[in-house]
Amino acid sequence: MTESIELTVQSMQAYGPAHDHWGIAWSGGKDSSATLTLIMWLIDSGKIAAPKTLTVFYADTRQELPPLAIAAEQIMDELRERGIAVEVVRAPLDKWFMVYILGRGVPPPNNNTLRWCTRQIKIDPMEQALRDRLDQLDGQILMITGVRQGESAIRDRRIEMSCSKDGAECGQGWYQQVLPNAKGLRGRIATLAPLLHWRVCHVWEWLKHWAPRAEFGDWSTAMIADAYGGDEAEEINARTGCIGCPLAQEEKALETVLALPTWSYLAPLRGLKPLWRELREPQHRLKKAGAERLKGGPIAKNPQRMGPLTFDARLMALDRVLGIQAQCNASARYLGRPAISLINAEEEARIRELIALETWPQGWDGDEPTGDTVMEVVYQNGAVQPLLFGEERA
Repeated sequence: MTESIELTVQSMQAYGPAHDHWGIAWSGGKDSSATLTLIMWLIDSGKIAAPKTLTVFYADTRQELPPLAIAAEQIMDELRERGIAVEVVRAPLDKWFMVYILGRGVPPPNNNTLRWCTRQIKIDPMEQALRDRLDQLDGQILMITGVRQGESAIRDRRIEMSCSKDGAECGQGWYQQVLPNAKGLRGRIATLAPLLHWRVCHVWEWLKHWAPRAEFGDWSTAMIADAYGGDEAEEINARTGCIGCPLAQEEKALETVLALPTWSYLAPLRGLKPLWRELREPQHRLKKAGAERLKGGPIAKNPQRMGPLTFDARLMALDRVLGIQAQCNASARYLGRPAISLINAEEEARIRELIALETWPQGWDGDEPTGDTVMEVVYQNGAVQPLLFGEERA
């Protein structure tokens, strides 16, 4: 542990002084929270020199596990008490996860053809926040991320971390890979992952036993470790992601939280993942009746492709999510525990407004048949396979 911290100090001493302005990309998960609180302690203790400006960018997806969201609020309060600038970064309302699905009708993300969530609710808003911040600054900004390789102390600036890599946080590797190369940001952002060499056991040790102590900053990080199993968090190695993440095969993090007596009242959250899977079913979606031409050009590769959610499906899903939220909060009131917010009043109003306005994603009119409608098959080359059975063949 001591050697890992010393390597982090050396990394910050080598790269930090070259930049007057620092930013920390923070998701509220274990790796970025360890990075944030460690950097703060290194500055407070004089082990590294503070930059001229330091901004913490908190990526608020509105989809984080409740213990992490609550811990993030507490840590933000602690940062502000120290005079640290904290910017809460969110996507525009119409691109929030729930509004995008239930209001605009875009199907839940999947790992094959429609993985829109990470970029839309984390990367793009962070990129825009950095653009806005750079407009206020001269020169570069050093963006510090919580990426960990977890296997060696060799730093690789081109590292690409997936969600499943050694319990990595969803999106953290994207900051390292995408932001420096974003259009208009090239040459103005440098990225550094000072915990790249840390093993997951070091992360848990810092969050659970070091950071909460007064001499290391008295940070509210123990809840993060507890949310992932406390002393057994390393063995569980749960991935940080959204509640009921449509992309994850298993809900390790949520199940670990629910196994704790203090959070067991959130058990209705188990209903989110089945809902997202149900919404992918044909009866809840529209589909193209024939072959599409791409702006007057060739026929699209996926004729009769499945598309957006019907209004009935959106309203059904909205009622289900609000019901899950109400169940959790009824138990919270009874037990004296924190309430949760899956869909707040602003989101609900916007979802209902978009449905009332008969909003469809680009390229869809709403008069297409539902996905379970039986019809002649159209192939990419324009060939049609007629129905073998049906009224028109009778």
